Amino acid sequence: MPPTVPNRLNPSSDALQALLVRAEHALDRSLPPVAQAPTELHRAMRYAVLGGGKRLRPLLVYATAHAQGEDSRSLDAPACAVELIHAYSLVHDDLPAMDDDALRRGRPTCHIVFGEAMAILAGDALQALAFEILADETGRTTDAATGIAMLRSLSRACGAEGMAGGQALDLAAVGHPLTLAELEHMHACKTGALIRASVQLGALASGADAATRSALDRYADAVGLAFQVRDDILDVEGESAVIGKTAGKDAAADKPTFPSIIGLAASRARLAELTDLALAAIAPLGSRANLLAELARYAAQRAH
Repeated sequence: MPPTVPNRLNPSSDALQALLVRAEHALDRSLPPVAQAPTELHRAMRYAVLGGGKRLRPLLVYATAHAQGEDSRSLDAPACAVELIHAYSLVHDDLPAMDDDALRRGRPTCHIVFGEAMAILAGDALQALAFEILADETGRTTDAATGIAMLRSLSRACGAEGMAGGQALDLAAVGHPLTLAELEHMHACKTGALIRASVQLGALASGADAATRSALDRYADAVGLAFQVRDDILDVEGESAVIGKTAGKDAAADKPTFPSIIGLAASRARLAELTDLALAAIAPLGSRANLLAELARYAAQRAH
């Protein structure tokens, strides 16, 4: 039976809706079946990945490649890889030792359902699976230099210069004031690094030239930060039932956020500025970048 496709993104274009369906089916195929041992681990992995989500990162892979005229099935591997990494990071971030959250995507978090030990293992296995899928596909469809560059981009997004480093900065910042520059650096690592890697993988897979990759990097940096600014605004204004996670949790935990540092009005202004920067970066691509433009607007305007 095909997977139920979540409609959390609600893209306005038929093209993005089709890519959302494509990503969901590719993710379902990439995960081990529940009937295969160790069954509880596989259940936890599938629960973490297939329980909804915006699928922004795989959509960025597809949309970036589409801007270069590329739409081969080989794009499914990097699209799945970035979403598996994202899912692993959420499982680990929700653990009691990290953000200690009980709600994710409108459902109990992985460790609430399967226990902390199994959640840790599921996260570990999802991270490993992401690199396995990407290595297998790039070994078949790209030259060695491009394949290595794609693996390097994804691994850097996960490590001390990316999500792990950003999470360490986030944990250290609880209860301590940060400057705006420090906050933006933290989120450029924790949230922005994987968004940037998603765009980079799409660019590498589609053979984008150096000038185009540079423009796409600027686009991705702006979108990644805009996504986090919007997240912080939703933590203040959103409702748990709508945003799919615990509203007001950042304030309750005394975590620095954009509204807590610069206020809601300035946060909205920064969000608009970042959206303009993202759109300006891809303007030279013309109509080829329509999907990327739609995703940039979505990152800034989403309700969850």
